[in-house]
Formats: sequence, structure tokens, C-alpha cells
Amino acid sequence: MSQQRGPDPSGRLPAAFTVPGSASFTDFVRDHAPDVLPGSRRLPAGTVSVPGGPGGGQPPSATTIVAIVCAAGVVVAGDRRATAGNMIAQRDIEKVFPADDHSCVGIAGTAGLALEMVRLFQVELEHFEKLEGALMSFEGKANRLSTMIRGNLGLAMQGLAVVPVFAGYDLEAGRGRIVSYDVTGGRYEEVDHHAVGSGSVFARGALKKLFRPGMSAAQSVRVAVEALWDAADDDSATGGPDLLRGIWPVVAVVTAEGYQRLGDAELRAVVEAVVAGRRGNPGGRPDAGTEGGTSA
Repeated sequence: MSQQRGPDPSGRLPAAFTVPGSASFTDFVRDHAPDVLPGSRRLPAGTVSVPGGPGGGQPPSATTIVAIVCAAGVVVAGDRRATAGNMIAQRDIEKVFPADDHSCVGIAGTAGLALEMVRLFQVELEHFEKLEGALMSFEGKANRLSTMIRGNLGLAMQGLAVVPVFAGYDLEAGRGRIVSYDVTGGRYEEVDHHAVGSGSVFARGALKKLFRPGMSAAQSVRVAVEALWDAADDDSATGGPDLLRGIWPVVAVVTAEGYQRLGDAELRAVVEAVVAGRRGNPGGRPDAGTEGGTSA
């Protein structure tokens, strides 16, 4: 049974804050204030937009994410475009976020719900670490995110789906790992590389051709940018690097040393190398993943 919300007249914390429970922040909120959780909102049947608004009133949607296992860990990259129907809702949205020091989440699907879910997931991992005095295992983190996605199933069935990619460095196994999900919360271990979002079919084609086992982080960053470029070339919802506005993909490298987001200067050099390689050969070179790159 949920506890009473609001301040206690005596000035003390509500009873819910002092009752022993699990180390899950989500479980605590579900007991104390379930209405604030993602997926708890209820829409009229069939309602996913407000007619007459930009893009038909559809909520902004985020695509495309690619993830690659490299020798040092994993590389995760996302384009910067969000769309609402046939409109560009935002040109510089961020889709790759640190979950904790050794893992990250790339979002695809309904942008607002996905961002809310990522923030809750970040708090969930921090809450567990503070209560237990230890990091949650990679398996535990992947399973926890699966549960959160399943909690959004009602809205997903109405068209407001969130389908993230979870990746990071497994400290116990000593290697990078990638986990994908479906809208029901089903989780699947991916081998070598993966992509989600509307441009994923084109990104996966590029990854299959360019991926090589044991690539360095720098080579994997180059391959990730190549894959996003191919996705943007064929998918209108995926935004390619914007050289005029200086908008580059969000690219993160996760290794045993932790999460690192690449800076704009490093990405600009990679993007310019990709552009130079595509001139006169828009389909890309088969050896693109073994040249150039960054110092990541």
C-alpha cells in the first residue's frame, strides 16, 4: 500500500523514507508515488498525437544509435536529429548518456519518455550503490533497464515506444558488452555490434562491412561515424553531421577506465576524414574502419 504523500505536520520525513525495503529506487517510488513513474500516464485509447500541431502533433522521436565492441570496451554513437512526423523537431538532441561510470544508454523512440527513463535509470544505479556500498553488476543493470522498459508497455502499445541500447564495460568479465531490448522489455545480448532506430537497417549494413574483431577505440569511432553517415544518407529521420552548424554525433567510449565522451574537436577530425573519403565514392570505402580516427 502506498504511503501518504506530502510533508508531515511534525516536520519529519514521511514514513516511507524510514521503512526498510529493497535497494531499488524505482520500487520505492512505485510504493510511495507511483504516478510519477514513466509509463504510469494513461492516454485515451488510440491517442498518440494532437492534430493540427507541427508534424501532425506527433511527439518528437529519436533515432539512430550504433554500438560497437572494441578491444578496449565499447563505442556508442548517436545522431543528433529528432523528428515529429515529417518535421525536424530538433537538430542537436543528445541520445547517448552515461548510466554510471562504466556503462551508457543510447535512446531511440519517443524522445520525452526515453529521456525521463534514462534519468530514472541513472538515479536507480546511484541509489543502489549508496545503499549497498557496491556497484551493480552489468547483468543487474541490464535487467533493471529491462524492467523499466516493460513498465512503459501500456504507452508503447499506443505508439509511444522507447527502445534503448545498453552498453558498457563488464568489470567482472573484463570486456565490452552490448544489450538490446524490445518494447516488452525483452533483452538480448548482441555480439560485436548493433544499431537501433529508423536508420538502423542502413547502419547495420555498414557495420557488417566495416567491423573487424579487435579494432581499437579510434577505429571503432571511425566505423560508428561511417555507419551513422550511411543511415542519414537513406533515412530522412537520421541527421548526418552538420558541418555548417558544427553539430556532430554524440560518441562515447566506455573502457575499464570508465565512460568518456569524445569532444567536438576530435569528432570534427573524424567527420572531415569521412567526408573526404566519400567524395567521388558516396558508398564508402571497405577499408574505412582501418584508417584515420581519433586518439580515444
